[in-house]
Amino acid sequence: MPIDAAKALAAPPRTGEITWGHKDVQLYHLGIGAGVPATDPGELRYTLESRLKVLPSFATVAGGGKPGVTGGLSMPGVEVDLARVLHGGQSLVLHRHLPVAGTATATRRVAAVYDKGTAAVLVLRTEVADADGPLWTDDARIFVRGEGGWGGDRGPSVRTAPPVGAPARTVERPTREDQALLYRLSGDGNPLHADPEFARAAGFERPILHGLCTYGVTLKAVVDTLLDGDVTRVRSYTTRFAGVVYPGETLRIRMWPGRDSVRVAVSAVERGDAPVLADTVVRHA
Repeated sequence: MPIDAAKALAAPPRTGEITWGHKDVQLYHLGIGAGVPATDPGELRYTLESRLKVLPSFATVAGGGKPGVTGGLSMPGVEVDLARVLHGGQSLVLHRHLPVAGTATATRRVAAVYDKGTAAVLVLRTEVADADGPLWTDDARIFVRGEGGWGGDRGPSVRTAPPVGAPARTVERPTREDQALLYRLSGDGNPLHADPEFARAAGFERPILHGLCTYGVTLKAVVDTLLDGDVTRVRSYTTRFAGVVYPGETLRIRMWPGRDSVRVAVSAVERGDAPVLADTVVRHA
């Protein structure tokens, strides 16, 4: 079996140093659509080094995104075909706000393996700390189609009850036709997002946008719309990837704010509001 759950869970964590600087942060922000309009003061905090603040979702690519989602699939006990892999969900917990430049130690391991019958789900956990202590913890939920059915634990449900009533705020964010090509420069080189032949082999009509790019676009929209542009207020951010986005499509982002959290739903406008992100919660100060 390409996935040996016991071996994957027993494998020792991989630890390595990651570094980043202001250019990495700026490139990431441009990759999720920051900088429009280019002279807007609200956008300059994402693009101009003298004013730069770090959107917390940058954590998913800090250090070049290595090994990232695809790199995590080379862990002991895991041998899979990338064409069968889909990013199913992401969660991020911030222990402190992210510095514009830093050096830290990233510890990565397979935290869980679930058997969904027709697919396996891997939870890849990364814990990052610098000299001052923990910075962030993130979990990536990876679906591997065709690798379930060994009778293992199905795992907990990640779905939540839908928000009640009409959203308090709705914004639309266009993506560029070359959005995936720009975003992948931050570290995720999966050919699914660039190579038409690979995308067709994986069952898509053309390359799709990285789920983590949509994840970043959405968090930026929430921060800019409801948190006064203050990136340091974000405490955690979780989502389930409910569908794909094709570069060039428009994202419709609906928000239901609460006392210390925002529920969010994201859809693709051009495909009849097809769901893109679901079960999405941003917790904040």
